[in-house]
Amino acid sequence: MSAGAVWSGRRVLVTGATGIVGSWLVRALLERGATVVALVVDRDPQSELVRSGDFDRIKVVFGALEDYGAVDRAVGVWEVDTVIHLGAQTLVGPARRSPLPTFETNIRGTYNLLEVCRMHAEVVKAVVVASSDKVYGTAEQLPYTEDTPLRAQHPYDVSKACVDLLSHTYAETYGLPVAIARCGNIYGGGDLNWSRIVPGTLQSLFRGERPVIRSDGKFVRDYLYVKDAASAYVAMAEALHAGRLAGEALNFSGDARRTVLEIVTDLQRLAGRPDLAPDIRDTARAEIREQWLSSDKARRLLGWNPAFTLEQGLAETANWYRAWFAPAGSR
Repeated sequence: MSAGAVWSGRRVLVTGATGIVGSWLVRALLERGATVVALVVDRDPQSELVRSGDFDRIKVVFGALEDYGAVDRAVGVWEVDTVIHLGAQTLVGPARRSPLPTFETNIRGTYNLLEVCRMHAEVVKAVVVASSDKVYGTAEQLPYTEDTPLRAQHPYDVSKACVDLLSHTYAETYGLPVAIARCGNIYGGGDLNWSRIVPGTLQSLFRGERPVIRSDGKFVRDYLYVKDAASAYVAMAEALHAGRLAGEALNFSGDARRTVLEIVTDLQRLAGRPDLAPDIRDTARAEIREQWLSSDKARRLLGWNPAFTLEQGLAETANWYRAWFAPAGSR
């Protein structure tokens, strides 16, 4: 069955649609013929969802995940049959400095959404929830597999572990068709959280400034291009509609394990600024030193593989930010 046939006529709610993954996921769903509903707090004119014009092609409900009524309106009024839950406070630093807003958005927002889906179970047939590789904490053995115990310790990581457990609860106790995605570090055009390594580095380089590395540069992460992340969410939703995957958690990796310093070096080359040596601060706290994932289960159950190498993904990403910081449209 073609992708268009699978998605034609489907009504999909995407939370976090103005974020980096949400913007590209909405585009992928629209290309497949789905009707997309987005729950958003604000219309952010800088979001890729708005800049691309896709915001005007979807149904929009304004409201926060913490507001049960807003979530119920998004699901119930539009009678969505598929929910892809990306909405979250995703930054480790702010979560550490002020954990309560992160807990409210990530934990309360998730149980609000799952409860609404349970209440509308006659309509909602697939729920995909974004967790994180951070739920594994510091593991004795790498790569993480889905059998690695959840040992989150820090506020953001714990909030996502709660998301995992809540999702399992609704799958096991209520039979909700929910599956969980645990992705590596997602990067790509449209990420305007400048504290993250890829957009922050490219911002500095295109401004002619030295990029700042908060850690010692030796932290190891697993990088996943945003278009591959979007394809993973689509594949999970399709499997749920086919009667598979409920209650499962899947890892998604770009098969690209690099130190922070290696990523910065790659970006210097792509931006044409090898002369701007990084400013290594070594001030990062409450972060896991080494993380990477095995996607073997996703390959086995979904036939999913990343379509982009790290080199291809970073090249597309650098071109996106080059256009963003061009003189006619500089920020």
